[in-house]
Amino acid sequence: MNKKSIYIAYTGGTIGMKPSKHGYVPQPGFMSSYLSSLPELQRPEIPHFTVHEYPDLIDSANMTPDHWQQIADDIKKHYNHYDAFIILHGTDTMAYTASALSFMFENLTKPVIITGSQIPISGLRSDGLSNLLNSLYLAANYPISEVTLFFNNKLLRGNRSTKSHADGFDAFSSPNYPALIEAGITISVNHSALDLVPRGEFKLRHITPQPIGIVMLYPGISPDVIRNVLQQPVNGLILLTFGIGNAPSTPEILSLLQQAYDDNIIVLNLTQCYAGKVNMESYATGNALANVGVISGYDMTVETALAKLHYLLSQDLEIHAVRHYLRQNLRGELTL
Repeated sequence: MNKKSIYIAYTGGTIGMKPSKHGYVPQPGFMSSYLSSLPELQRPEIPHFTVHEYPDLIDSANMTPDHWQQIADDIKKHYNHYDAFIILHGTDTMAYTASALSFMFENLTKPVIITGSQIPISGLRSDGLSNLLNSLYLAANYPISEVTLFFNNKLLRGNRSTKSHADGFDAFSSPNYPALIEAGITISVNHSALDLVPRGEFKLRHITPQPIGIVMLYPGISPDVIRNVLQQPVNGLILLTFGIGNAPSTPEILSLLQQAYDDNIIVLNLTQCYAGKVNMESYATGNALANVGVISGYDMTVETALAKLHYLLSQDLEIHAVRHYLRQNLRGELTL
């Protein structure tokens, strides 16, 4: 049987870092040479793989939409030459990149798995080798044609994932959607969660940087906080609201949000809660937001909402179309 061929894009991140007097830093050239020396990666069960180390390694705290485009372009360039793709990435913004790529890759027909580690792969007790080995094995033997995130024995839908633990190995979770695969003694595939079906030819959609604000509401928030954000050159505002989408219904705040709607600024309502979804019809305070043009984000993560706004605002769409598609489930990112 022919072995699968996997393309590994090493973008940077903790997994390939080395200690320095200033803390962990990316080490050019280290990752490729280290992986080639590991006997675990020479086992017959492991697929063929090629490692492409990016010339300028990125600490993921410095990740930008331009980097998302760079990664997407790289995958597109090699798309027809490999069976699957693994992206080694820093954990801080891994869920943002996974979400962005899920929108950029339309009608994906091959696995794209993003992974990394909390401890560098060369370090004692590193989780990096396990994450990489499992990603390679799953990409070759359990191919799921969507952008996913593998961490600590779980394969999650990329645009449903969020970093939920700062320093634990179980760093990522999917609060509103089940894991696609759990890798224990046996590999358990959740077939009922695999609901994405390509409906045409694979296409790469581009993303450009967009000015988007995020405001977390809190008791006693001054309208000036929202006003100051909206006075900036923003195309979108994500409001992190209470519970199922509630916010202070003061006339001044509602007036600001109505003005934002009139100025063609998208305002998206997400819950501050770890899990659950926005329902602005349940309470008068939520309904007041809907009446001034605020859009429900349903159960999207913040990472996905930000990426989806970037994606839609980067396309040649009228503002009413952007509002329409925000409410639609485009890549399995929300539950209606």
